Amino acid sequence: MTNQMTERADMKSLFISILVILIFCCEAHSETNWTQWRGSGGNGLSNAANVPKHFSTDNIIWKTELPGAGQSSPVFWENMVYVTSAIDKGASRIVIAINRTSGEIVWQTAVWTGEPEETHAMNNRASSTCATDGRHVVAFFGKGGLHSLDTKTGEVLWSRDLGVFEGPWGTGASPLIVDNLVIQNCDADNESSLMAFNLKTGKTVWQTSRETIRGWSTPIVFQTSDRKELILNGHSKVVSYNIATGNVYWECIASVGRGTPTLALTKDTVISVPGRSGTMVAIRPGGSGDVSGKQEAWRVPRTGGRDLPSPLVVGEYLIVTRLRPGIISCYNNKTGEQLWQQRVEGAFSSSPIAINGIVYTVTEDGVTHVFKPGDSYQSISKNSVEATLEETFRASPAAFDGHLLLRSDKYLYCIGNK
Repeated sequence: MTNQMTERADMKSLFISILVILIFCCEAHSETNWTQWRGSGGNGLSNAANVPKHFSTDNIIWKTELPGAGQSSPVFWENMVYVTSAIDKGASRIVIAINRTSGEIVWQTAVWTGEPEETHAMNNRASSTCATDGRHVVAFFGKGGLHSLDTKTGEVLWSRDLGVFEGPWGTGASPLIVDNLVIQNCDADNESSLMAFNLKTGKTVWQTSRETIRGWSTPIVFQTSDRKELILNGHSKVVSYNIATGNVYWECIASVGRGTPTLALTKDTVISVPGRSGTMVAIRPGGSGDVSGKQEAWRVPRTGGRDLPSPLVVGEYLIVTRLRPGIISCYNNKTGEQLWQQRVEGAFSSSPIAINGIVYTVTEDGVTHVFKPGDSYQSISKNSVEATLEETFRASPAAFDGHLLLRSDKYLYCIGNK
């Protein structure tokens, strides 16, 4: 009897050991779907394993030419990558699905045709990044509408005309899928609002008016101790909303600067960086009413640069890149103190991401700078895919285990270790 009990105990111990090893292996090699602008967490952070830190044209696994031109960043769910593009100078808008393993275009669906709206030379009529939950892929094209498609077949499930979006700069805010809703920032010069739609039907659930001025920021979700907030950067203030109703929780006066960048997230704050020179502010969510000066962790001046890419928090560091000249700045995200600035060749329109604590940021000519955040600039590599002079890289990269996705306005590249 004793021997049987000992044997059972040994078997139980062995089973637990194997289970722990399996769980550890799964976690060590786990990979999160990159489902929206700034990734699934809305923070620009990826846990993809073994992504190359040094690469060249020898590391191009596949390179797919995309129809038309687009600036939306790649998102993926399992083995399918989704991007958008505009054909015939914006007269037609399409959503494209690409096989992540082979680079083959699986389907492409035209969701809108019509007279293209005005846009800026640096913008594009397919700039907004898709959002997906694995069954639906949602794409926003400004005047070209908001559309939900079946991820497997490309069939259009529903479409919404959201207006003309007046302004000389075009649109760029990306949709967000949360709590069975599609959230879309509809800021424009003629009318501005934040809208929520039923994910399955496309019907309007709520619409909340906003300051009437153009804007391109995408809302983020922040979980406080007792509620989940939808928070959006804006031209002159940061606003927090109730996800279910669209009611305003709180507002914080920021710097007048177009509200271009998406907010950066820390554990305790959201950080607003203005699209023009002004002030950066770190706000503690969870308040109500006007929280200006009340729930701020810090507020510091920031000079130089405009219409910036979205900032990135990595550990205790805040990374901000600038278009022209190409400058990378690093701040302490708990105090706002600037730690360093690094001038690099090229210009940044693409927003940086971090892969397991290492930052990847891409210049307009397709050079990827890889560095480790710290109290000083710690360059790891400078990498080129030798793009043509006709290509411009304004989309943010995405990563999955062993691979990096880079998108120019003409091609989608998959980089990996051969």
